[in-house]
Amino acid sequence: MITPENKKKILQIVNVFETGTPEGKYDAIAIFPDGKGGSRQITYGRSQTTEQGNLRNLLERYISLGGSFSAAFQPFMSQVGRVPLVDNKEFKQLLKDSAKEDPRMRIAQDETFEILYYQPAVHFFNGEGFTLPLSLLVIYDSYIHSGSIPGFLRTRFAERTPLRGGDEKVWIEEYTKARQNWLATHKRKILHATAVRPKTYLAQMAKGNWDLSAPVTTQGVTIP
Repeated sequence: MITPENKKKILQIVNVFETGTPEGKYDAIAIFPDGKGGSRQITYGRSQTTEQGNLRNLLERYISLGGSFSAAFQPFMSQVGRVPLVDNKEFKQLLKDSAKEDPRMRIAQDETFEILYYQPAVHFFNGEGFTLPLSLLVIYDSYIHSGSIPGFLRTRFAERTPLRGGDEKVWIEEYTKARQNWLATHKRKILHATAVRPKTYLAQMAKGNWDLSAPVTTQGVTIP
């Protein structure tokens, strides 16, 4: 059973990878050439949603909550995800200001990341018969960073999920190794540095920290 304390720690660990702090930097903006065809795009917020991905969804949620910057965002809504805004200073400043000054942007981010990433991760976790907190951390991180548990990675090892008669710890370790290798050798070199994520989880497996009761240190930050 995943407790509220387990969930909090899982989110904190992933937040460190995303924006460098356990709490997450809601106003964080980064620009990466990881969009369609290698195009530059904005990544934003606590869990770094992308301009060409779910940023529009996030802003629609913020506006529906009556955010105080809603009117300022409206002229951009028809462009988000369709017209590049990566070099639009006004739009990027709105993203930063709304996260710093309006609690409803932080609420919108929390709700968006919960609905689009955490809940689907839990659905896979429960549906395939997993039970351990470290397993959910690996699965959630994959949803946040890769959007899912990619099917092509699952074909790279033989172990089955617990639902299908496999061993939970073996499946999670084999999946994490496959994901680490994929990230470390990806043709898009920008992904190479992110192999530290599965590397961190493999280290926790080696320590036997499957219940996440022991502190986890990564990127110079310790989550107790």
